[in-house]
Amino acid sequence: MEPDEQMEPCMEAEIDPAEAVGKGLGLTFSLDEESGVLFARVEPDPAAMPIDESWLNARLAEDGHARLRYVPMALTSLLAIYNSGQAVEALKIAERVDASLSIILSPDALQAMLTIVPAQGGRPVTKADVLAQLTEKGVTEGILLDDINRAIAAGQAQGVVIARGRAPVPGENGRLESLVAQVRSRVPRLTETGQVDFRDLGDIVTVRADQPLMVRRPAGRGVAGVDVLGRELPAPDGQEVAFAPALKGARTDPQNPDQLLAEIAGQPVEVAGGMTVEPVYVIPAVNMASGNVNFDGSVVVRGDVAAGMRIRATGDIEIGGTADPCHLEAGGNVVIKGGALGGLGRTELADCTIRCAGSFTSGYAQQARVEAGDSIFIDDMAMQCDLSAANHIRVGNRRRGHIIGGRVLAALSITGKVIGSPNRIATHVEVGVTPATSRRILELARERDAREKQLLDISKYLIFADRNPTKVDPNTVERACATASRLSAEVETLRDEENALNHLMELSGQATVCAENVLHEGVVVQLGANRFRPRGEMGPCVIGMLDGTLGPLPEPAPGA
Repeated sequence: MEPDEQMEPCMEAEIDPAEAVGKGLGLTFSLDEESGVLFARVEPDPAAMPIDESWLNARLAEDGHARLRYVPMALTSLLAIYNSGQAVEALKIAERVDASLSIILSPDALQAMLTIVPAQGGRPVTKADVLAQLTEKGVTEGILLDDINRAIAAGQAQGVVIARGRAPVPGENGRLESLVAQVRSRVPRLTETGQVDFRDLGDIVTVRADQPLMVRRPAGRGVAGVDVLGRELPAPDGQEVAFAPALKGARTDPQNPDQLLAEIAGQPVEVAGGMTVEPVYVIPAVNMASGNVNFDGSVVVRGDVAAGMRIRATGDIEIGGTADPCHLEAGGNVVIKGGALGGLGRTELADCTIRCAGSFTSGYAQQARVEAGDSIFIDDMAMQCDLSAANHIRVGNRRRGHIIGGRVLAALSITGKVIGSPNRIATHVEVGVTPATSRRILELARERDAREKQLLDISKYLIFADRNPTKVDPNTVERACATASRLSAEVETLRDEENALNHLMELSGQATVCAENVLHEGVVVQLGANRFRPRGEMGPCVIGMLDGTLGPLPEPAPGA
């Protein structure tokens, strides 16, 4: 019998005098006060009646021995000896055990935890015992007296925290805070799953020269902590952030280096490491009378863009009306408030392409070829278009949301209310990373390697200059330091873009095609070498990879 399973007298048991006649004759118990051991003595008596476990428990409880720790099988042995009429001089059946305590420190020494094994007839743990062991372990800080008192009162505890240190608090990193409301960003803000609302980018916001654009908030200092042993725990300060060098159209304030000012009037655009200001060119319409537009900045067309015309802008292009088959190229976003008509299927307009490094937004698109470095948003309908986006394509918001015919390609997700048409118009929908993305990753790796090699060569020169200051020209060293700083920033930028594209490659395996209302027959969904063709009309569905097969994904559980 294990210690936890041994027979122990029941405190509530009582001996019935009528049943006790003849029972227990010749059986006595004696507790050695010095050792705390309980002995049983049996002197056989002819008049003795047999006893059982229940009677023995009641007798021990009546004599005040119920709380002792009993020797395994001792009571069973005692019953056998007594009932068989044998004699025993001193049978050890139980002993008095004092309570014990242990205090353990957490690996970081920020907590001290108390465990109390309760007494069994012996001396309980006292508050003085706990405090003495805390002192022995060197615990001096954050002692929780109320928790100690509660554990002592309970008589037992298991891992109760009785001392708690103060963890160090790292300082907040510095940050760049925009001072311009509704500033556009060239940094994609979409979720990886593509569950986003349609975005109306609105009008181009402009700033005047010398207007504050951004303020640099310095990093915070860390707050040191202390462990329960009284040792100070240093806290790191936050990382400082700096404005990127050579922000186009912006400069730091001569009176306040933590503030960024607009150098020219134009459109503010948030970029990594600060904000640039691009000039804005506003024109009523682009047609034969105005000629083609080639502008270093952003272009706003109040009206329409006529067929065959060209607009190139290093910033955004915003068109208030309709874009007939034309060629648009933007370093930022393209917004067409009306719709985009393309030249697919017309030989004379075959090169009419809309290409942007950011996102493309339009009311509708028909026979248009659009290539977006971020995402494509079309409110009403995309009919017989060739659409390609690095991240997401979404057709449909307040209006119909039909994708009919043509080819639609995005790396992460394609969403439409209705994909295909009842008369089975061929519609090719493809998700996954484009070959252009793979090529770009290789280009970035080559560019980064080249700059890192240059940086290594300059570093060797600077080490030589540091060791041999009399053998080098100080002006050359200064130029080398500036070059090294520029190369370091360029390497970091290339590495960030490379990491982002590699992350995109990983996410592309989870890309999906979502038909919020209907997916018609005639649609081909492709992810890599996998293809899915619906047989008949399908209701709301999401197509993606599951167990190595491209097909409809199960609906999420309610509340998931």
